[in-house]
Amino acid sequence: MGFALASRRRPPSLAGMLSPRSLRWWCVLGVLGSLLGAAERPQVQALKITVLSTMLADGDELGEWGFAALVEADGKKILFDTGAKTDVVQQNLRTLKLSLTDVPDVVLSHWHWDHVGGFMTLRRDVMAKRPAALARTHVAAGFFDPRVGTPPRVELNRMIAVRPDYEATGGAFVVHEKPVQLHPGVWLTGPVPRRHPERNWSGNTRIRTATGEREDTLPEDMALVVDTAAGLVIVTGCGHAGVVNIVEHARATVRPARVHALIGGVHLFRASEETLAWTADRLREPGVDHIIGAHCTGIETVWRLRDLLGLDRARCVVGAVGQTFVLGKGIDARTIAK
Repeated sequence: MGFALASRRRPPSLAGMLSPRSLRWWCVLGVLGSLLGAAERPQVQALKITVLSTMLADGDELGEWGFAALVEADGKKILFDTGAKTDVVQQNLRTLKLSLTDVPDVVLSHWHWDHVGGFMTLRRDVMAKRPAALARTHVAAGFFDPRVGTPPRVELNRMIAVRPDYEATGGAFVVHEKPVQLHPGVWLTGPVPRRHPERNWSGNTRIRTATGEREDTLPEDMALVVDTAAGLVIVTGCGHAGVVNIVEHARATVRPARVHALIGGVHLFRASEETLAWTADRLREPGVDHIIGAHCTGIETVWRLRDLLGLDRARCVVGAVGQTFVLGKGIDARTIAK
């Protein structure tokens, strides 16, 4: 009986073994540990993002239905998407007096033609000067899946054919199945979980698999996230995964901070007033400080988000080629979108 009683006795808790004074010290150490952990998390100190492709353009630059941006974070440079036409980004780089010869990494947000059109032109242009330029390309799982649509049985995913051509130049694709930190404070989301039913795609394309075909929901849609002391800066191509899903995934992956800037396309140009109100309500929870609504975001959508999120024309603008976002300074909208 004595053994049975002993086996039912609860072991002493930590609180029971420590004095009140010791407990206070443990609490203090716990808080300090959390603060130190947050302080040690890599964050980008210097950040500049330049729009290289979108519909609006100033001066000598060219506009197109597409998206591309140059990301410069603490000396690390990344080309995010490559526009639609083969030579538009190349020409815009020339007039903006920018070069990609010192940019090793490309990020392709998804397979659509209006984000990959300049890919091989840009690679061939820089490799003669520097073979390592644009030689590493990051995509998310599903990027190379075969796609079919209209007309039937015609392969729509041109990147399947481009892949061997790119690899023949010495380039390499890196396929990400989950979030990854490319550089200190610079993240890729990988495929974004679709927690909310945001249908931000056309619905006319299907993925071909060994067992048949299914709707192409752009499972590889991927965003870039830069962690800064002011909050997260999120760059999207089309945001086919849904801007709310992307923001929530970024905050869950990197840290639950404010969205300091949202830059790129979020595919809301056909959104209803109800959808825009729901989107703004969800974005209001973490808070958004700046928006460059480029490409497929929609002009009316930018104006509505500006109003619904309580932003002003200096902090929420329609995207235009040559625009920049600089950490600590904000958006330089240039002329046409100011």
